[in-house]
Amino acid sequence: MIGGGQLAQMMALAAMPLGLRVHALDPAVDACAGDVAPLEVAAFDDLAALHRFSDVCDVITFDFENVSAPALAELAALRPVRPNPLSLATAQDRAAEKALFARIGTAVAPFAVIDSREQIEAAASSVTFPAILKTRRFGYDGKGQINVPEAAALADACTRLGNAPCVLESRVRFQRELSIVAVRGLDGQMLCYPLVENLHVDGILSATLAPARVSDTMVAAARLCAERVAEALDYVGVFAIEFFDLNGVLVANEMAPRVHNSGHWSIEGAVTSQFENHMRAVTGLPLGDTAAVGVSCMLNWIGEMPDRAAALSVPGLHWHDYGKSARAGRKVGHATVTAADRQTLVDRLVLLAEKLERHAQIEPVLERLRAPH
Repeated sequence: MIGGGQLAQMMALAAMPLGLRVHALDPAVDACAGDVAPLEVAAFDDLAALHRFSDVCDVITFDFENVSAPALAELAALRPVRPNPLSLATAQDRAAEKALFARIGTAVAPFAVIDSREQIEAAASSVTFPAILKTRRFGYDGKGQINVPEAAALADACTRLGNAPCVLESRVRFQRELSIVAVRGLDGQMLCYPLVENLHVDGILSATLAPARVSDTMVAAARLCAERVAEALDYVGVFAIEFFDLNGVLVANEMAPRVHNSGHWSIEGAVTSQFENHMRAVTGLPLGDTAAVGVSCMLNWIGEMPDRAAALSVPGLHWHDYGKSARAGRKVGHATVTAADRQTLVDRLVLLAEKLERHAQIEPVLERLRAPH
Protein backbone atom coordinates (compact mmCIF):
# COMPACT_ATOMS: atom_id res chain seq x y z
CA MET A 1 0.00 0.00 0.00
CA ILE A 2 1.70 3.18 -1.19
CA GLY A 3 0.29 5.84 1.11
CA GLY A 4 -0.47 5.34 4.76
CA GLY A 5 -3.38 7.65 5.57
CA GLN A 6 -6.77 6.79 6.99
CA LEU A 7 -7.82 5.13 3.73
CA ALA A 8 -4.84 2.77 3.95
CA GLN A 9 -5.68 2.16 7.59
CA MET A 10 -9.26 1.17 6.76
CA MET A 11 -8.13 -1.03 3.87
CA ALA A 12 -5.64 -2.80 6.12
CA LEU A 13 -8.38 -3.44 8.66
CA ALA A 14 -10.64 -4.82 5.92
CA ALA A 15 -7.83 -7.04 4.63
CA MET A 16 -7.25 -8.84 7.92
CA PRO A 17 -10.41 -11.03 7.94
CA LEU A 18 -9.58 -12.02 4.34
CA GLY A 19 -6.21 -13.35 5.44
CA LEU A 20 -4.35 -10.60 3.58
CA ARG A 21 -1.37 -8.79 5.08
CA VAL A 22 -0.84 -5.12 4.22
CA HIS A 23 2.55 -3.39 4.21
CA ALA A 24 2.41 0.42 3.91
CA LEU A 25 4.83 3.08 2.69
CA ASP A 26 4.40 6.75 3.57
CA PRO A 27 6.67 9.79 4.18
CA ALA A 28 5.05 10.45 7.58
CA VAL A 29 6.46 8.55 10.54
CA ASP A 30 3.06 8.79 12.27
CA ALA A 31 0.95 7.73 9.26
CA CYS A 32 -2.40 6.23 10.30
CA ALA A 33 -1.76 2.85 8.67
CA GLY A 34 1.21 2.33 10.97
CA ASP A 35 -1.23 1.59 13.79
CA VAL A 36 -2.47 -1.56 12.04
CA ALA A 37 0.25 -2.55 9.54
CA PRO A 38 4.04 -2.51 9.13
CA LEU A 39 5.05 0.96 7.91
CA GLU A 40 8.05 1.89 5.78
CA VAL A 41 8.85 5.60 6.06
CA ALA A 42 10.02 6.94 2.69
CA ALA A 43 9.13 9.50 0.06
CA PHE A 44 6.69 8.47 -2.65
CA ASP A 45 9.37 9.01 -5.31
CA ASP A 46 12.24 7.31 -3.42
CA LEU A 47 12.95 4.61 -6.00
CA ALA A 48 15.41 2.70 -3.83
CA ALA A 49 12.87 2.48 -1.00
CA LEU A 50 10.09 1.57 -3.42
CA HIS A 51 12.17 -1.27 -4.84
CA ARG A 52 12.82 -2.61 -1.33
CA PHE A 53 9.13 -2.22 -0.62
CA SER A 54 8.13 -4.18 -3.72
CA ASP A 55 10.34 -7.10 -2.64
CA VAL A 56 7.99 -7.89 0.26
CA CYS A 57 4.75 -7.44 -1.75
CA ASP A 58 2.78 -9.64 -4.11
CA VAL A 59 0.52 -6.79 -5.30
CA ILE A 60 0.91 -3.01 -5.06
CA THR A 61 -1.94 -0.53 -4.64
CA PHE A 62 -2.26 3.01 -3.23
CA ASP A 63 -4.56 5.14 -1.09
CA PHE A 64 -3.73 8.60 -2.43
CA GLU A 65 -3.66 9.96 -5.98
CA ASN A 66 -0.75 12.33 -5.38
CA VAL A 67 1.80 9.53 -5.33
CA SER A 68 4.33 9.31 -8.16
CA ALA A 69 2.84 7.84 -11.35
CA PRO A 70 6.32 7.41 -12.95
CA ALA A 71 7.50 5.53 -9.87
CA LEU A 72 4.44 3.28 -10.04
CA ALA A 73 5.13 2.66 -13.72
CA GLU A 74 8.62 1.47 -12.81
CA LEU A 75 7.26 -0.80 -10.07
CA ALA A 76 4.73 -2.26 -12.52
CA ALA A 77 7.64 -4.00 -14.25
CA LEU A 78 8.35 -5.84 -10.97
CA ARG A 79 4.94 -6.47 -9.40
CA PRO A 80 1.29 -6.07 -10.40
CA VAL A 81 0.16 -2.49 -9.70
CA ARG A 82 -3.62 -2.20 -9.31
CA PRO A 83 -5.15 0.11 -10.35
CA ASN A 84 -2.61 0.58 -13.12
CA PRO A 85 -0.33 3.64 -13.51
CA LEU A 86 -2.41 4.89 -16.47
CA SER A 87 -5.48 5.19 -14.22
CA LEU A 88 -3.48 7.14 -11.65
CA ALA A 89 -1.88 9.44 -14.24
CA THR A 90 -5.28 10.19 -15.81
CA ALA A 91 -6.90 11.09 -12.49
CA GLN A 92 -3.89 13.23 -11.49
CA ASP A 93 -4.43 15.57 -14.44
CA ARG A 94 -7.75 17.39 -14.60
CA ALA A 95 -7.37 18.04 -18.32
CA ALA A 96 -6.73 14.34 -19.07
CA GLU A 97 -9.62 13.41 -16.80
CA LYS A 98 -12.04 15.70 -18.64
CA ALA A 99 -10.79 14.42 -21.97
CA LEU A 100 -11.59 10.89 -20.80
CA PHE A 101 -15.12 11.86 -19.77
CA ALA A 102 -15.66 13.54 -23.14
CA ARG A 103 -14.30 10.49 -24.98
CA ILE A 104 -16.77 8.14 -23.28
CA GLY A 105 -19.71 10.48 -23.86
CA THR A 106 -20.16 11.91 -20.35
CA ALA A 107 -21.01 15.60 -20.04
CA VAL A 108 -18.59 17.96 -18.27
CA ALA A 109 -18.77 21.65 -17.43
CA PRO A 110 -17.41 23.99 -20.15
CA PHE A 111 -13.66 24.34 -19.61
CA ALA A 112 -10.39 25.56 -21.07
CA VAL A 113 -6.82 24.47 -20.41
CA ILE A 114 -4.26 27.10 -19.39
CA ASP A 115 -0.70 25.80 -19.58
CA SER A 116 0.97 29.20 -20.04
CA ARG A 117 0.29 32.91 -19.55
CA GLU A 118 -0.19 33.22 -23.30
CA GLN A 119 -3.34 31.06 -23.11
CA ILE A 120 -5.14 33.20 -20.53
CA GLU A 121 -6.92 35.50 -22.97
CA ALA A 122 -8.16 32.64 -25.17
CA ALA A 123 -9.35 30.70 -22.12
CA ALA A 124 -11.25 33.73 -20.79
CA SER A 125 -13.12 34.06 -24.06
CA SER A 126 -14.07 30.37 -24.24
CA VAL A 127 -15.90 29.96 -20.92
CA THR A 128 -18.60 31.92 -19.13
CA PHE A 129 -18.07 33.64 -15.80
CA PRO A 130 -18.18 33.29 -12.87
CA ALA A 131 -15.70 30.45 -13.23
CA ILE A 132 -13.33 28.41 -11.11
CA LEU A 133 -9.62 28.02 -11.78
CA LYS A 134 -8.10 24.69 -10.72
CA THR A 135 -4.54 23.46 -10.93
CA ARG A 136 -4.26 20.55 -13.35
CA ARG A 137 -2.50 18.52 -10.65
CA PHE A 138 -2.31 18.13 -6.87
CA GLY A 139 -5.63 19.62 -5.81
CA TYR A 140 -8.16 18.05 -3.44
CA ASP A 141 -10.51 19.07 -0.61
CA GLY A 142 -10.76 22.56 -2.09
CA LYS A 143 -6.99 23.03 -2.42
CA GLY A 144 -5.49 24.45 -5.62
CA GLN A 145 -8.72 26.21 -6.58
CA ILE A 146 -9.73 29.86 -6.88
CA ASN A 147 -13.10 31.37 -7.74
CA VAL A 148 -12.85 33.79 -10.66
CA PRO A 149 -15.84 36.19 -10.78
CA GLU A 150 -15.00 37.78 -14.13
CA ALA A 151 -12.56 37.55 -17.02
CA ALA A 152 -10.58 40.56 -15.79
CA ALA A 153 -9.64 38.63 -12.62
CA LEU A 154 -8.26 35.57 -14.41
CA ALA A 155 -4.65 36.72 -14.83
CA ASP A 156 -4.37 37.53 -11.13
CA ALA A 157 -5.89 34.15 -10.23
CA CYS A 158 -3.27 32.39 -12.35
CA THR A 159 -0.55 34.32 -10.52
CA ARG A 160 -1.99 33.33 -7.15
CA LEU A 161 -1.79 29.68 -8.21
CA GLY A 162 1.87 30.15 -9.11
CA ASN A 163 1.25 30.15 -12.87
CA ALA A 164 0.87 26.39 -12.66
CA PRO A 165 -0.87 24.58 -15.52
CA CYS A 166 -4.58 24.95 -14.81
CA VAL A 167 -8.07 24.16 -15.99
CA LEU A 168 -10.63 26.99 -16.08
CA GLU A 169 -14.22 25.80 -15.65
CA SER A 170 -17.49 27.65 -15.91
CA ARG A 171 -19.30 27.46 -12.59
CA VAL A 172 -22.26 25.12 -12.88
CA ARG A 173 -25.50 26.01 -11.12
CA PHE A 174 -26.19 22.52 -9.82
CA GLN A 175 -28.78 21.39 -7.31
CA ARG A 176 -26.53 18.95 -5.46
CA GLU A 177 -23.41 16.83 -5.74
CA LEU A 178 -23.79 13.10 -6.22
CA SER A 179 -21.14 10.43 -6.39
CA ILE A 180 -20.88 6.80 -7.32
CA VAL A 181 -18.35 4.35 -5.95
CA ALA A 182 -17.66 1.40 -8.21
CA VAL A 183 -15.37 -1.61 -8.20
CA ARG A 184 -13.95 -3.66 -11.06
CA GLY A 185 -12.39 -7.04 -10.45
CA LEU A 186 -9.36 -8.62 -12.06
CA ASP A 187 -11.72 -10.70 -14.19
CA GLY A 188 -13.55 -7.59 -15.44
CA GLN A 189 -16.60 -7.95 -13.19
CA MET A 190 -18.14 -4.54 -12.43
CA LEU A 191 -20.26 -3.64 -9.41
CA CYS A 192 -21.52 -0.23 -8.29
CA TYR A 193 -22.62 1.06 -4.93
CA PRO A 194 -25.80 3.18 -4.82
CA LEU A 195 -25.53 6.80 -5.84
CA VAL A 196 -25.05 9.00 -2.77
CA GLU A 197 -25.57 12.68 -2.04
CA ASN A 198 -22.70 14.79 -0.67
CA LEU A 199 -22.71 18.03 1.32
CA HIS A 200 -19.58 20.18 1.65
CA VAL A 201 -18.29 22.91 3.94
CA ASP A 202 -15.36 25.07 2.76
CA GLY A 203 -14.62 22.62 -0.05
CA ILE A 204 -14.37 19.61 2.29
CA LEU A 205 -16.91 16.81 2.39
CA SER A 206 -19.05 17.26 5.51
CA ALA A 207 -21.72 14.57 5.10
CA THR A 208 -22.88 11.81 2.77
CA LEU A 209 -26.42 10.44 2.51
CA ALA A 210 -26.74 6.89 1.22
CA PRO A 211 -28.57 6.01 -0.88
CA ALA A 212 -29.47 9.29 -2.58
CA ARG A 213 -33.04 9.81 -3.74
CA VAL A 214 -32.56 9.79 -7.50
CA SER A 215 -34.37 8.61 -10.60
CA ASP A 216 -33.64 5.30 -12.29
CA THR A 217 -32.40 7.31 -15.27
CA MET A 218 -29.73 9.02 -13.15
CA VAL A 219 -28.64 5.71 -11.63
CA ALA A 220 -28.31 4.21 -15.10
CA ALA A 221 -26.31 7.20 -16.36
CA ALA A 222 -23.91 7.08 -13.42
CA ARG A 223 -23.39 3.34 -13.76
CA LEU A 224 -22.79 3.64 -17.50
CA CYS A 225 -20.19 6.35 -16.93
CA ALA A 226 -18.42 4.21 -14.32
CA GLU A 227 -18.43 1.16 -16.57
CA ARG A 228 -17.01 3.09 -19.52
CA VAL A 229 -14.29 4.71 -17.38
CA ALA A 230 -13.26 1.34 -15.99
CA GLU A 231 -13.17 -0.26 -19.41
CA ALA A 232 -11.24 2.62 -20.99
CA LEU A 233 -8.55 2.45 -18.29
CA ASP A 234 -8.59 -1.35 -17.81
CA TYR A 235 -9.16 -0.45 -14.18
CA VAL A 236 -8.88 -2.89 -11.28
CA GLY A 237 -10.05 -1.83 -7.82
CA VAL A 238 -12.43 0.71 -6.31
CA PHE A 239 -12.88 4.20 -7.73
CA ALA A 240 -15.33 7.07 -7.38
CA ILE A 241 -16.83 9.60 -9.78
CA GLU A 242 -18.36 12.85 -8.54
CA PHE A 243 -21.24 14.40 -10.48
CA PHE A 244 -23.20 17.63 -10.46
CA ASP A 245 -26.98 17.16 -10.60
CA LEU A 246 -28.37 19.70 -13.07
CA ASN A 247 -32.13 19.24 -12.88
CA GLY A 248 -31.81 15.48 -13.16
CA VAL A 249 -28.94 15.46 -15.66
CA LEU A 250 -25.52 14.29 -14.47
CA VAL A 251 -22.40 16.32 -15.30
CA ALA A 252 -19.11 14.67 -14.32
CA ASN A 253 -16.83 16.68 -12.04
CA GLU A 254 -13.89 14.42 -11.23
CA MET A 255 -12.70 10.88 -10.64
CA ALA A 256 -10.78 9.45 -7.68
CA PRO A 257 -8.72 6.31 -8.51
CA ARG A 258 -9.08 4.85 -5.02
CA VAL A 259 -11.50 4.25 -2.20
CA HIS A 260 -13.32 7.49 -1.51
CA ASN A 261 -14.58 9.57 1.40
CA SER A 262 -18.14 9.40 0.02
CA GLY A 263 -17.96 5.61 0.31
CA HIS A 264 -17.10 5.46 4.01
CA TRP A 265 -20.75 4.78 4.85
CA SER A 266 -20.36 1.36 3.22
CA ILE A 267 -18.40 -0.05 6.20
CA GLU A 268 -21.63 -0.39 8.16
CA GLY A 269 -24.20 0.60 5.52
CA ALA A 270 -23.50 -1.91 2.73
CA VAL A 271 -23.22 -5.68 2.51
CA THR A 272 -19.54 -5.36 1.56
CA SER A 273 -17.55 -2.20 2.28
CA GLN A 274 -15.61 -0.34 -0.39
CA PHE A 275 -12.43 -1.15 1.54
CA GLU A 276 -13.00 -4.89 1.53
CA ASN A 277 -14.00 -4.82 -2.14
CA HIS A 278 -10.83 -2.95 -3.08
CA MET A 279 -8.73 -5.60 -1.34
CA ARG A 280 -10.74 -8.34 -3.03
CA ALA A 281 -10.34 -6.74 -6.44
CA VAL A 282 -6.61 -6.04 -6.39
CA THR A 283 -5.81 -9.56 -5.11
CA GLY A 284 -8.04 -11.27 -7.65
CA LEU A 285 -10.73 -12.46 -5.22
CA PRO A 286 -14.44 -12.46 -6.14
CA LEU A 287 -16.20 -9.17 -5.43
CA GLY A 288 -18.73 -8.74 -2.62
CA ASP A 289 -22.31 -7.49 -2.76
CA THR A 290 -22.47 -3.67 -2.93
CA ALA A 291 -26.14 -3.28 -1.95
CA ALA A 292 -27.07 -0.83 0.80
CA VAL A 293 -28.46 -2.14 4.06
CA GLY A 294 -31.09 0.38 5.12
CA VAL A 295 -30.11 4.06 4.97
CA SER A 296 -27.00 5.82 6.28
CA CYS A 297 -25.46 9.21 6.93
CA MET A 298 -21.69 9.58 7.15
CA LEU A 299 -20.42 12.66 8.99
CA ASN A 300 -16.81 13.76 8.64
CA TRP A 301 -15.09 15.07 11.76
CA ILE A 302 -12.95 17.99 10.62
CA GLY A 303 -10.30 19.63 12.80
CA GLU A 304 -10.97 17.73 16.01
CA MET A 305 -12.99 14.80 17.29
CA PRO A 306 -16.27 15.52 19.11
CA ASP A 307 -17.30 13.88 22.39
CA ARG A 308 -17.06 10.14 21.82
CA ALA A 309 -19.26 9.02 24.70
CA ALA A 310 -22.03 11.43 23.75
CA ALA A 311 -21.96 10.30 20.12
CA LEU A 312 -21.95 6.62 20.97
CA SER A 313 -25.11 7.05 23.05
CA VAL A 314 -27.02 7.56 19.78
CA PRO A 315 -28.53 4.31 18.45
CA GLY A 316 -27.09 3.13 15.14
CA LEU A 317 -23.97 5.31 15.35
CA HIS A 318 -20.58 3.85 14.38
CA TRP A 319 -17.42 5.66 15.45
CA HIS A 320 -14.15 5.93 13.49
CA ASP A 321 -11.14 7.72 15.00
CA TYR A 322 -8.16 7.87 12.63
CA GLY A 323 -5.68 8.54 15.42
CA LYS A 324 -4.64 11.92 14.01
CA SER A 325 -3.73 15.00 16.01
CA ALA A 326 -6.19 17.88 15.87
CA ARG A 327 -5.60 20.50 13.19
CA ALA A 328 -7.86 22.96 11.40
CA GLY A 329 -9.21 21.56 8.13
CA ARG A 330 -7.90 18.05 8.80
CA LYS A 331 -10.07 14.94 8.50
CA VAL A 332 -9.51 13.30 11.88
CA GLY A 333 -12.36 10.80 11.86
CA HIS A 334 -15.93 10.11 10.89
CA ALA A 335 -19.14 8.57 12.17
CA THR A 336 -21.84 6.74 10.27
CA VAL A 337 -25.40 6.73 11.54
CA THR A 338 -27.43 3.80 10.19
CA ALA A 339 -31.16 3.12 10.28
CA ALA A 340 -33.76 0.89 8.69
CA ASP A 341 -35.67 3.85 7.20
CA ARG A 342 -35.34 7.60 6.57
CA GLN A 343 -37.53 8.75 9.45
CA THR A 344 -35.53 6.74 11.96
CA LEU A 345 -32.35 8.21 10.47
CA VAL A 346 -33.79 11.71 10.90
CA ASP A 347 -34.64 11.01 14.53
CA ARG A 348 -31.15 9.71 15.25
CA LEU A 349 -29.45 12.67 13.58
CA VAL A 350 -31.64 15.12 15.55
CA LEU A 351 -30.53 13.39 18.74
CA LEU A 352 -26.89 13.47 17.65
CA ALA A 353 -27.04 17.19 16.84
CA GLU A 354 -28.41 17.88 20.30
CA LYS A 355 -25.86 15.73 22.12
CA LEU A 356 -22.85 17.13 20.24
CA GLU A 357 -24.18 20.66 19.66
CA ARG A 358 -23.27 20.26 16.00
CA HIS A 359 -26.47 21.71 14.57
CA ALA A 360 -24.58 23.69 11.89
CA GLN A 361 -23.17 20.47 10.40
CA ILE A 362 -26.20 18.23 10.81
CA GLU A 363 -29.09 20.63 10.03
CA PRO A 364 -28.33 20.78 6.25
CA VAL A 365 -28.43 16.97 6.23
CA LEU A 366 -31.79 17.00 7.96
CA GLU A 367 -33.11 19.52 5.42
CA ARG A 368 -32.17 17.16 2.60
CA LEU A 369 -33.73 14.17 4.33
CA ARG A 370 -36.96 16.06 5.01
CA ALA A 371 -37.24 17.57 1.53
CA PRO A 372 -39.98 16.21 -0.76
CA HIS A 373 -38.73 13.53 -3.11
